[in-house]
Amino acid sequence: MQRQVRVLGVPMDLGADRRGVDMGPSAIRYGGLAEQLASTGIDCVDGGDIAVPRPEERDPDAGGLERGRAKFFRETKEVCEDVTTAVDATLREGRVPLVLGGDHSIAIGTIAGAARDDEDMGVIWFDAHGDFNTPATTPSGNIHGMSLAAVLGRGVFADHEWAHTPAVSEENVVIVGLRDVDDGERQLIADSDVTAYTMSDIDARSAPEVVDEALEIATDGTDGIHVSLDLDWLDPTEAPGVGTPVRGGVSYREAHIAMEYVAEHHDQLRSMEMVEVNPILDEHNRTAELGCELVASAFGKRVL
Repeated sequence: MQRQVRVLGVPMDLGADRRGVDMGPSAIRYGGLAEQLASTGIDCVDGGDIAVPRPEERDPDAGGLERGRAKFFRETKEVCEDVTTAVDATLREGRVPLVLGGDHSIAIGTIAGAARDDEDMGVIWFDAHGDFNTPATTPSGNIHGMSLAAVLGRGVFADHEWAHTPAVSEENVVIVGLRDVDDGERQLIADSDVTAYTMSDIDARSAPEVVDEALEIATDGTDGIHVSLDLDWLDPTEAPGVGTPVRGGVSYREAHIAMEYVAEHHDQLRSMEMVEVNPILDEHNRTAELGCELVASAFGKRVL
């Protein structure tokens, strides 16, 4: 398939406790992203990086949040608004935005930008974590653990237009690969209309079956889909260089076949992001290189 892609880097680590994911976009580029996409026949341009403030220069609790806790709330808002603008502009130019993180809080901006003109959009969230906390339930205050809840307007996020994307309905949101969920968000997920598949579901039913069903849900009645790929979805033996590794994730081949299934829905792929690559924790940049391979599979790369 012939696609035009624009890469946007967001070197953001304000949404997490552990430093290092701000270097993720550079590591991914160094890992051969452009070459991988070129090998699939993709016309790819690099739009550079969106500016992100340094955490050392800001007060994490000075965001003016009316209730609950969300560290660097004001700064996250500013960055996500810039991401939204860049993603929207990319789509209007006829290109698919491929956003490189950074921590998962950037998804708030990516999805807002991809849901241009209030078109209904499905979301597939490949992640070990639910990212469904709110400022009232979070045990850490880290916004990367609240990003999906923010997009869906949960809790205080309902009052913030930059975070809540009404064009995304819970019925068209699917989390794939859950294995580490906080107590507060567990109940929030259970009470929502989001579909969540744990690693136990993948073990029992197989990755292809689960991902195929996830794509059916995300594309049902929507104008397009957003794919959010957190590299901690994979097992740490495959992807050691991630912000919050959790044992028991998907294998190399399971991840590739999932992205190959995504590629079969290329006409509906509105946007994609890859997040949480942490070169400080990596081994010879193998996680970033794996991420580049997975993106290539999502955009159509095959063995034959």
